[in-house]
Amino acid sequence: MGLSISELDRLFAFRVQGRFVNSVEEFQTVTQISDSLLNEVSPYFKFPDWVGKNQSSKKKISFVKKEEMAKDLNSASAEDLMEVYGIGETLSERIVKFRDRLGGFLVNDQLYDVYGLKPEVAEKALLKFQVMEVPTLNKININKVGIEELSQLIYINRSLASNIIEYRDENGSFASFQELSYIDKFPTEKLDRIALYLSL
Repeated sequence: MGLSISELDRLFAFRVQGRFVNSVEEFQTVTQISDSLLNEVSPYFKFPDWVGKNQSSKKKISFVKKEEMAKDLNSASAEDLMEVYGIGETLSERIVKFRDRLGGFLVNDQLYDVYGLKPEVAEKALLKFQVMEVPTLNKININKVGIEELSQLIYINRSLASNIIEYRDENGSFASFQELSYIDKFPTEKLDRIALYLSL
């Protein structure tokens, strides 16, 4: 897209907070890119239909929903989760097991990572359950960690951990999390989630 590393890092830091860019103007505010570059890349942007109808932002909507929540996603039982249409016994238990392996959900979007849980069902679940109490986390230093420890992360298998360490050995310490996207077989679509567990 032509963005510099610092501009990408600003965008990435914004996304790690669980927030979304909902307009061209907000994209420029977050990344601080120039007007000329914005004019060049903005035709490629697509935003959800609801953005134009309601600019009150997702964060505000989430706050209203949280007030109506019966349960925190991190304290909901398997039985609680089965109240959502589309979540049966198997899926509810799988969500709880996934949550336990994570040490607790850090952001709502991690619910979409549960195997077999359809996006539309996850969306329904997030109308009733959201991350309200964020668990404490000891982040792993990506520039010091070894393969064994890195492969303990739920999003990183041993093969990917090996690729990450090999890349670091060849190129030196990581200066930003964005560099992880250059690694062979790295799941770039989950970069924001994985970075939650890492430090530089």
